[in-house]
Amino acid sequence: MNLVIVESPAKAKTIEKYLGPDFEVIASYGHVRDLVPKEGAVDPEHGFAMKYQIIDRNEKHVQAIAKKLKGADSLYLATDPDREGEAISWHLYELLKSRRQLGQRPVYRVVFNEITKRAVQEAIANPRELSYDLVNAQQARRALDYLVGFNLSPLLWKKIRRGLSAGRVQSPALRLICEREAEIEAFVQREYWSIEADIEKAERRFSARLVTFAGTKIEQFSVTDAARAEHVQQVLEQSAAGFLRVEEVERKQRKRNPAPPFITSTLQQEAARKLGFTAQRTMRVAQQLYEGVDVGSGPIGLITYMRTDSVNLAQEALAEIRAFVEERYGADHLPPQPRVYKTKAKNAQEAHEAIRPTSVYQVPAQIRAQLSADQFKLYELIWKRTLASQMTHALINQVAITLSAGAEHLFRATGSTVAEPGFMRIYLEGRDDAQSADDDEERMLPDLAVGERVTLLAIRPEQHFTEPPPRYSEASLVKALEEFGIGRPSTYASIISTLQDREYVVLDTKRFVPTDVGRVVNRFLTDYFTSYVDYDFTARLEDELDAVSRGEGDWIPLLEQFWKPFKERVDHTEVSVKRSDVTQEPIDEACPKCGGQLSIRLGRNGRFIGCTHYPECDYTRDLNPDKAEAEAPEVIEGRACPQCGAALEIKRGRYGKFIGCSAYPTCKHIEPLEKPQDTGVTCPKCTKGTLQKKKSRKGKIFYSCSTYPKCDYAVWDEPIAEPCPRCGWAVLTLKTTKTKGSSKVCPQKECGFRESLDEPSPQETATSA
Repeated sequence: MNLVIVESPAKAKTIEKYLGPDFEVIASYGHVRDLVPKEGAVDPEHGFAMKYQIIDRNEKHVQAIAKKLKGADSLYLATDPDREGEAISWHLYELLKSRRQLGQRPVYRVVFNEITKRAVQEAIANPRELSYDLVNAQQARRALDYLVGFNLSPLLWKKIRRGLSAGRVQSPALRLICEREAEIEAFVQREYWSIEADIEKAERRFSARLVTFAGTKIEQFSVTDAARAEHVQQVLEQSAAGFLRVEEVERKQRKRNPAPPFITSTLQQEAARKLGFTAQRTMRVAQQLYEGVDVGSGPIGLITYMRTDSVNLAQEALAEIRAFVEERYGADHLPPQPRVYKTKAKNAQEAHEAIRPTSVYQVPAQIRAQLSADQFKLYELIWKRTLASQMTHALINQVAITLSAGAEHLFRATGSTVAEPGFMRIYLEGRDDAQSADDDEERMLPDLAVGERVTLLAIRPEQHFTEPPPRYSEASLVKALEEFGIGRPSTYASIISTLQDREYVVLDTKRFVPTDVGRVVNRFLTDYFTSYVDYDFTARLEDELDAVSRGEGDWIPLLEQFWKPFKERVDHTEVSVKRSDVTQEPIDEACPKCGGQLSIRLGRNGRFIGCTHYPECDYTRDLNPDKAEAEAPEVIEGRACPQCGAALEIKRGRYGKFIGCSAYPTCKHIEPLEKPQDTGVTCPKCTKGTLQKKKSRKGKIFYSCSTYPKCDYAVWDEPIAEPCPRCGWAVLTLKTTKTKGSSKVCPQKECGFRESLDEPSPQETATSA
């Protein structure tokens, strides 16, 4: 018997059916060892020796592996094909070796990029040894994260407030968000006007924009007020006298090539744009598609490994894709040769492939019934992108027409149509933020000839205002992290979730806004640890770690080079920087009460302006009083207060927007802005109401009885319509944590019932036995 170790039980089920009776597949349930969670886990004084301990929750899984190993002739370590997977295999190997449970058995490392019968059997037939280059790169990364966290976090406690923490890659990401917010706040709006001409020919209307006036080219700020716009309008109307003359007609055809197949970062970006998925949700669903879904004949991996920065496709995959395109869309949709894309990432592991379907003949529509809604959406996105990447380019017809209103005034009209859609028949890449999509719009212009006169319907001035740069969305933040070299594709989701978990940033209409605490932490790190939140420094360090993974560098000298100046900076800051230097930001204004200097300060409820002579002087005011005054409550049409009959308004309080009575403080009726979502689960306490999904004042999700305040039953986790089998009173809730996975849990602490959903229950184990 040969024992194969993978990371998850779902993957174990899929792989075991491909290997036959001589193999048994068992899961490690992720990492089995980690650094001891206390000071001294990494010892810089002794060659950065690292002290590991087994993760408590996985002790039982290690024991299960050891038990199975007793009856095995050989051990195959088949964890994920990346740095993290290599580290898990190494940790398991070291743990079994230290417990003398390996004996003389041969140990093999096997990797596969997709969980299909061919790929798994080929990997087993061609094993390799553990890659200590990859292991050392992972150890160096883990040591760096530990050293930064265990030294910076206590400093933040002393200089700002307790409970804060800082990370090696999260801190530069926070800086990105804070700098964008500073740009928005410093932005000064400018007015400008464009001049449009509405034109008609043979009952077909179109518009043209003024590009030259009185012989001078029109720039963005050539016309900046209504008086100037009106003057230009009058001159043009007099000069045109009801007609414009066609001076030039320019026709050209351009090609548009398809986007390359997905890598981790582009999948996260496109899933955010088109599906509204967070990075974490995207990776969770992709993991399910990779590990295996039962589509009729047992579980099968539907996509290749989802943590990759390579855009390569295997030759056999290319052949299958081209055959499918020819069958379904015709040979005219195939380029003469397969398309080859160049990987942009500096350390792309070319042995990996891009994210693609394991077989394009698994058509999304045909297996939709076997997939969850999220699985179907993401699989269809990957399937379409992969197919489109190997199809012919699209041909776009473009027309640009120059028209004159007299000798010195010129207008320009542009239009485009899709002549041959090519790959655009099935897929078109999404766009971010302010990027214009005009060139994708089909706007037909009438046939016009040079010298022809067309009817001028109106000269129309249009007022515009410049806009500040947009805040980062998940898609644009992932793109920025990739461009700056902050982190690696597999870490983007955790970077974003960590910033949110620490409450350094919040999502407002799907855009990241730094909190007051996040801004203070960022200012502290930027002022006193400048190089460590510098984008170039962070990217350079990632490159050096990548060099270690390729065997081109040694990890110990890399840690030494980082540690000494970093530790000196930590020690110097601890002694020389006062708490007031960090939490107070002086402004050029005197206190109206005592004449002292005012500063922006961080309080329990956020930033405010206060006197530096506190507590002798207690003068304070809101940081943005003008903004508070400008945000007048919005009256809700057609609704009256259920208590007093006055109008209801949308107001802003300390914890965000809410609905309140306009007669406040006489009437104090309030209600949440977002209507609670009903789960349909009957409240176990009163049995009259149902449990509704609501948000707390701090934005945290909870579930409470719809009859509140008559019934005060509430739980933090999502309720399931199942009574607790142990106590019989409470309804179970679905709880998901990083350490214990997904479980059904009784919310009554004195009961303590928990049933894991990530591994077989005792009842299932007994049945299968």
